[in-house]
Amino acid sequence: MIGRKDATATLLDCLESDRSHFVAVTGRRRVGKTYLVRQVLGEHFSFYATGLAKAVQRRQLEEFADALGRYGFRGRDTPKDWFDAFRRLRALLETSTADKKVVFLDELPWMDTRRSEFLSALEAFWNGWASARNDILLVVCGSATSWLVKNIFRNKGGLHNRVTRRINLQPFTLAECSLFLEARGVILSTYDLLEAYMVFGGIPYYLDLLDSQYSLAQSIGRECFGEGGQLRHEFDELYASLFAHHESHVQVVRALATRRIGLTRTDIEQATGLRNGGTLTAVLSDLEQCGFIVKVRPFGRKNRGALYQLIDFFTLFHITFIEKTDPDPAFWMKYGSTPAHSAWAGNAFELVCRVHLPQLLVALGVGAVITTATGWRSERSDPGAQIDLIIERADNVINLCEMKYAQEPYLISKSLDQAMRNRRAAFIDETGTRKAVHLTMITPFGLKRNMYSDSIQSQVTIESVINRRL
Repeated sequence: MIGRKDATATLLDCLESDRSHFVAVTGRRRVGKTYLVRQVLGEHFSFYATGLAKAVQRRQLEEFADALGRYGFRGRDTPKDWFDAFRRLRALLETSTADKKVVFLDELPWMDTRRSEFLSALEAFWNGWASARNDILLVVCGSATSWLVKNIFRNKGGLHNRVTRRINLQPFTLAECSLFLEARGVILSTYDLLEAYMVFGGIPYYLDLLDSQYSLAQSIGRECFGEGGQLRHEFDELYASLFAHHESHVQVVRALATRRIGLTRTDIEQATGLRNGGTLTAVLSDLEQCGFIVKVRPFGRKNRGALYQLIDFFTLFHITFIEKTDPDPAFWMKYGSTPAHSAWAGNAFELVCRVHLPQLLVALGVGAVITTATGWRSERSDPGAQIDLIIERADNVINLCEMKYAQEPYLISKSLDQAMRNRRAAFIDETGTRKAVHLTMITPFGLKRNMYSDSIQSQVTIESVINRRL
């Protein structure tokens, strides 16, 4: 298994523990939550059942009963309700001779249908029986992270503070993607690996669709733009499966996709028509909890002027290209050298840098230094001056980061050199900082030396992040 070392260690620690554990695994749809649990704990399962998307309570209970039968429970009739279902699960586990009885409930949010009292039954199972023992490992999982946060982590009833371990599974990093694809026999150049990440993000399910017999452009064309491509309709299925009223969530991500630097809460309200109150708060919280957006505060402030930014690569790619293009598996091969491709790649590359901030800090040699990442926009010296990524360090240094995408070592022009100097001066003047302010370049392959490159105090290449497995 590629990566997932911390998550694996957590699951194994709970398996070997001398007490019962309630573990919740969260993460974006397609990120590999079920695969992780099956790989690490599969041979220890005493019971495994999964919720069904958009199924009524009776159908959910029928599936649960079928799972009970597969693990040896003799009764085959459908439980009358969830309390009955969990009583049967308890009876099954009481006959088990396993040292640790592992129960895996996958897609838990789908089991909780309207008026089903599922949560009350789960509470009775855990509080009334399982938690009092020392041999139960209950693992619950679901892509609807917002549901888990509301109903499990922030539960105000009997499940309050009952989760003993939480695993938030993140997409693969670039280095992990490289290892994952190599293991599958898909060999990509650094440039193609970066482009694959800018299209799919670090989502294993998407990356697994790449075929070693095709070029990257061919694979993207087949899966994203072909009539029968696996990802042609993924966007609609993705949001519909996660949120009960997903139309509002889609409105927000569409609005954010139009602005690379992000939007304020007021901007989002104006763009979507959603009320700047409970509805918008809930939608933004859902999207943030599920890893689609991030809230970035401006330099020197806590919340005022904070921007919400779209950080899901595939969402951006779908809105930018897939939904605007008629089915054509050759589309991406023809589109790769156009100005629109370059504009998208520049934006997506900045996003790559943002989600790899921990790896970039290590490459800068400040991985152990306490840091804060923010943005900044001039309000006085130059209204157009803006810095999208600022790294404020505890060692009295501030890195003003310029992120530039290129297919070869990047050549700093006279105009860019002057623009960076002006932004640096405006930043120092307006913020009044007394820290050392370093101009920092982040590029795929580094800088081409010229008369302006010496003005850069530090630089990081994405190539080094991949090759050094940072």
